[in-house]
Amino acid sequence: MSKYYIVAGEASGDLHGSNLMKGLYAEDPGADIRFWGGDLMNAVFKKHQSGEGLVEDYNSGAVIGFTQIFTHFRKFAKRFEHCATDIKKWNPDVVILIDYPGFNFRVAEFAHREGFKVFYYIAPKVWASRESRIKKLKAFVDKLFIVFPFEIPYFTKKGVPFVYKGNPLIDAIDNSPALKETRQDFLKRAGLPDKPMIALLAGSRSGEVSYMMPVLMKFADQMHSLKEYSDYQFVVAGAPSRSMSDYSKFIGGRQYIHVIFGESYAIMRHSEAAVINSGTASLECALIGTPQVVAYGGAEINFLIAKSIIRVKYISLGNLILDRTCFKELMQYYFNPENVVEEVRRMIEDKEYRDEMLSGYSEIREALGGRGASKAVASAMIEELRKI
Repeated sequence: MSKYYIVAGEASGDLHGSNLMKGLYAEDPGADIRFWGGDLMNAVFKKHQSGEGLVEDYNSGAVIGFTQIFTHFRKFAKRFEHCATDIKKWNPDVVILIDYPGFNFRVAEFAHREGFKVFYYIAPKVWASRESRIKKLKAFVDKLFIVFPFEIPYFTKKGVPFVYKGNPLIDAIDNSPALKETRQDFLKRAGLPDKPMIALLAGSRSGEVSYMMPVLMKFADQMHSLKEYSDYQFVVAGAPSRSMSDYSKFIGGRQYIHVIFGESYAIMRHSEAAVINSGTASLECALIGTPQVVAYGGAEINFLIAKSIIRVKYISLGNLILDRTCFKELMQYYFNPENVVEEVRRMIEDKEYRDEMLSGYSEIREALGGRGASKAVASAMIEELRKI
């Protein structure tokens, strides 16, 4: 029996953390887990342990953009002190950090200096930007657990010890009830009319939603005005960290736009096409099998800073995995209603174009390996602890 302290800082970390916890409990039935995360991780905890395992909800700390990080510096500092104090008091056998590098690198340094074993799950994207952080991975992390095949040669070349057991999203999606439910059952349960759908995923952070929604609304207006799409409905997948007020102020009185929370997989699966903020949702959409166009942007200063330090050819994980464009990415100036309308129409109307994208999706799934990644990672972590 071991004590595991897990730190996840956003929606994707909560998802991966929940699946990792399932694996840890399966491989180590006496596991004692304390964590920073969200509802998904908390639900797993409550099935296996009593008491309070959740230290702080990730919703209290998510920000986007460099300027917002500066604005929230004091808040970050307080959260870090809280985390450091709690780790030291609880005295775990290992601290497991999930992505969220801006916060977790500080935690890694603290935990290492205090003598705790440190595992990093879901590698920081040092292959995309801020490669200097590799020095911190080598100095403060005992073992890195990666989830993308293209990371294998990269971290091998950089001399960073790692374990690769596949990608946990395969399990998360294939085991989801959303993939077993019929379209009619979903529409009835969600209270939606029986009309064709286009999915809109505006991201999970406040800044992402504020940037994406105005453009998405103008896109929906233009599509809805076309005769052949006048009967379509546009369904916004509400992020778990957001509330209806985050979306309603942009939607106004549009009757053909709906917001549904907690149903991202079902919304993507039953839609003709999806418009998605770059991130984990884009890879989820590829694994689910819905044609998509990815959008990315933000305040001008944030975009210029990001553009100056990002070194990869693509912003979407699916395109990175294939090392080619499987689906279109519309960045900053190119993310406008006209371009989104053009791309969504092409995905729906051009069968050859649609089939080519879906063929690429099959390659992405194959590259990520089979099922059982979360359990395999948990088993590998336990094995690493036994080496102490």
